[in-house]
Formats: sequence, structure tokens, C-alpha cells
Amino acid sequence: MLKFENIPIILVGLRFAIAPLLLLDAFDHQTGIVFVVGYVVAVLSDIFDGIIARKLGVSTERLRVADSWADISLYVCVAFSVWLVFPQTLRSFQSPLLVAMAAQLTLFAISLLKFQKLPSFHTYTAKIWGLTLLVATVGLFGFGNDQLLWFAIALCWLNSVEEILMTLILPEWQCDVLSLAAAMHLRQTWRSP
Repeated sequence: MLKFENIPIILVGLRFAIAPLLLLDAFDHQTGIVFVVGYVVAVLSDIFDGIIARKLGVSTERLRVADSWADISLYVCVAFSVWLVFPQTLRSFQSPLLVAMAAQLTLFAISLLKFQKLPSFHTYTAKIWGLTLLVATVGLFGFGNDQLLWFAIALCWLNSVEEILMTLILPEWQCDVLSLAAAMHLRQTWRSP
């Protein structure tokens, strides 16, 4: 029997399941409405897993870390799908995408070196970045329009810089720190006697 408190982890698991199916759909170098619908369902699962977890009081560190890994899995599969279906887009956006990847990898490296864990902040900039990725991905796979990628790349850069600064500021690993200002406040409260 389905328990309400299991809904968030089921939604995270759904995203893990959809990610490779998107990539599988792209293996023949074309996608259609199934890809777009699957991707939108995955993004909706990402939006609602956290909301439902907080409402049910089951938003644990373990769930938030699993949520982060599901996001990574989804976007790696989408990136490979772009490579398979829209290689010209990757060529057109090569330099800004490489900078965005380098920024994300730098964030991961700093967090692993400092905390031995990947970041799991779930910041406001990450949420906005996720929405711009949704629009850009639907624009690309649904309508063949790659110009919306500029917004997603810009938000990736902004989010990466913010989360790198947060990682450097925080003395201990922490999940669900929503902004650089919140990280600075947390640092102050840890310093206070």
C-alpha cells in the first residue's frame, strides 16, 4: 500500500527512471513528443518532490542528496541526447557550454575537497536555472529553437558562482541553503557563542 510519506522518494525515483529513457529515445538521432513529455514529467517530479516532502515533514538530508543525484542523472542524459539529436547546437554553443561545464565541475571539486560530498544547496538561482533549462529544452526538442539556451547557460554561470562562494563560506556541509545571503547568515550563527 502506498504511504503518503513515500511520495517524494517515488518522485525522485521516477526522475532516475525517466533519464535513461530520454537518452534511449535519442539513440536514433531523433526525438518527438514522447521525449518532450517525458522531460516535462521529470522536471515536474523535481519541482514537486521537495514541496511534498516539506509538507509531509519527510525532507531529510538523504532525500535531498538523492534529489541532487537524480537531477545530475537527468541533465547528463539530456546533454547526451542533445549531442545525438542536435550536434550542430553543441558546436554553436561550444565555448559557453564548456565554461558552464567547467564552472559546475569546479563547484563539485571544491565541495568534494572541502566536505567530501557534492553540494546539495537547492538555491533560488538553481531553481530559476532549472526553469530556464525547462524552457530551453522544450524549445530545442519541441520546436528546434536553440536560442533559449543562452538564458540557461547564463543562469548556470550565475548559479555556479553563487554555490562556489557558498561552499567556500560555509564551515560545514549543509543542504537546502537557499542563497548566498543565507549561507553568510549561517556562517555568522555558527561563529556566535
